[in-house]
Amino acid sequence: MMLHDFELNDAKADATESVDQRPALAGVRVLDVATLFAAPLSATLLADYGAEVIKVEHPSGDPARKYGARHENVPLWWKVLARNKQAVTLNLGAPEGQRIFLEMVEQADVVVENFRPGTLERWGLGYDTLSAVNPGLILLRVTAFGQFGPYARRPGFGTLAEAMSGLAGITGEADGPPLLPSFPLADTIAGLTAAFAIMTALWARERTGQGQVVDLAIIETMLAAMGAQVLTYDQTGEVPRRMGNRSPNNAPRGVYRTADGQWVALSTSAHSIAERVMRLVGREDLIAKPWFATGPSRAKHVDELDAAVGGWIGKRSRDEVIRAFEQAEAAIAPVYDIADVMRDPQYAALGTIVKVDDDELGSFRTHNVPFRLSRTPGAIRWGGPTRGEHNAAIYGSLGFKSHELAQLRDRGVL
Repeated sequence: MMLHDFELNDAKADATESVDQRPALAGVRVLDVATLFAAPLSATLLADYGAEVIKVEHPSGDPARKYGARHENVPLWWKVLARNKQAVTLNLGAPEGQRIFLEMVEQADVVVENFRPGTLERWGLGYDTLSAVNPGLILLRVTAFGQFGPYARRPGFGTLAEAMSGLAGITGEADGPPLLPSFPLADTIAGLTAAFAIMTALWARERTGQGQVVDLAIIETMLAAMGAQVLTYDQTGEVPRRMGNRSPNNAPRGVYRTADGQWVALSTSAHSIAERVMRLVGREDLIAKPWFATGPSRAKHVDELDAAVGGWIGKRSRDEVIRAFEQAEAAIAPVYDIADVMRDPQYAALGTIVKVDDDELGSFRTHNVPFRLSRTPGAIRWGGPTRGEHNAAIYGSLGFKSHELAQLRDRGVL
């Protein structure tokens, strides 16, 4: 398959313009044979905007079905991660499964996988074989360490990337241990990057007619998310250290407790905002100090600034603090938990939380697609399907009869 009908829309198009009937990625077919988070998320994002994504699971089921919270024995992470996908079972390690998979590849644009390097090749499904039946195929390969190098064959997950990228090393209090995030942050960043990589490869195929391999290492995407640390070390030798909620680049910045026991977060990345904050808290005298002129120099006087800001905030309720900061046009936000998110009016105005009908749960609320397109908006059409829910439909389209599918199930192929 090839992408067609690309249209450059006016960047200033408003919300009143007509919405196209076909989603942005209609006509793109993706085979998602990956497990858990990073690689499958890239396919999920494509599905959100109209790509036909077929989730190919081992007959025993994807490990993500066993991850995280459950309600009435329904895996909730799966409902989110496998949304908008069709689910089939297939044993890629079995010769019959490999033959069926190659039939599916003939009609696909993208294959997404995250096995250890060499696994597809061991099954006779390396890119040379896949591209022989479909020269335009894009193969996304997501691993912790990449397809080559001394660590390539090590098992790995996003947690290792969070450690090796330096993220954990700079997270936490100065006198405390490194801290890892409690959710799959590195996997999410890798999944977002992988979706972009797929679209880049598909666009290149529009010019060349040829597919290619995307080699994405989670340690690299996590490192890229760390900003200018590599360049800074190269030029200055500086090694970042743990600073809690503080920043070496500006102050005041952090979280502050209010009189009613709530928390707020503020940032003064812009100098004008820093001035407004100090006027608001009654310490305009600090603005005249020579060191107040830049973020890094203010950061060297963070104790004095935090005492002024924290002392003012600590005498007022959260609502009072936020109202005062808004009136002063200074940047502040409440520190939310998920219950706060669900009732926040800004999220409601954006349509960030949507209700999805579901055969297993009846319905559920979840976060919406990550961005809005004015002409071809994405949507969450259904939650993660049951295991093998679409076997009959997908394999039936390849010509398999019901009795043949039953035989394949009996042999452990489906």
